[in-house]
Amino acid sequence: MESKCAQFAPKMLETPTSNPQVAIAQKLRIPKNPSKKFLYHLLEEQYYLFNTKDSINENLPDPLGVAREFPSDKVALFCALFAYGNVHSIVKFLQSCNLNALVNPKDCAISCTSKVYRFQNNAEIQWFFQTLLNLESLQEIFYQGYRCDSILGGIRSLQSTFYRKLDKPTQGLQFLLGLLDSTSPLKRWNLFLRWVVRKDSLDLGYWEGVKRSDLLLPLDTHTFRIARRLGLLKRKTYDFKAVLELSENLKRFDANDPIKYDFALYRIGQLGLIE
Repeated sequence: MESKCAQFAPKMLETPTSNPQVAIAQKLRIPKNPSKKFLYHLLEEQYYLFNTKDSINENLPDPLGVAREFPSDKVALFCALFAYGNVHSIVKFLQSCNLNALVNPKDCAISCTSKVYRFQNNAEIQWFFQTLLNLESLQEIFYQGYRCDSILGGIRSLQSTFYRKLDKPTQGLQFLLGLLDSTSPLKRWNLFLRWVVRKDSLDLGYWEGVKRSDLLLPLDTHTFRIARRLGLLKRKTYDFKAVLELSENLKRFDANDPIKYDFALYRIGQLGLIE
């Protein structure tokens, strides 16, 4: 039986491309003040629409598409922390990196790439790559903070581990790792956690022992705008408080797995499906 908001759900239109599975969704018609029931059906339909491996493709790339080529949480973290800027530039940079070395290291001094990326020079990229390569267990480092505190505590534990290994923090590495005790949304760290904790057609599900209900939304400008348009977020400032508010509000629709809606909300914003 068709849901009551099916009239608002996008149909997938084939595009003139060599990949017949690439599709573009039609724009969504959203009432001015959508009800909770409307939002539930909309979020569920969009989740299932975008929760396919084909949602990431040559026409619609994503750093997760690179990360899933290598079965490693270290690769996932590398891809997530460099996931800022134009998505095509992100993917091009990641594809230039020797990510397989993070899966199967052959020696202790391995070159990552000859490239630079936006705010990181080559020396900074190499330092991060080498430090990541030498860490024993990202999962255990995260758990040290998560067990005692929360998801944020786990993120701080990982950040602190990298900072302790730095002789002198540079602007490029501070941007890459994020500043401790800042009010930023920590989008890239939460993106990494979504990838390694959740498991579906997109997310990788490498880690056990972290509750999906504890995850925080990897809030970016697309999801921020769409969440406010849908009435899921009242806060006007793009910061960590907005992340907490939106993550909590999404529990109204799936208390056990609220962050499953993240990729769909991102694609809706990226594709301009809601005015």
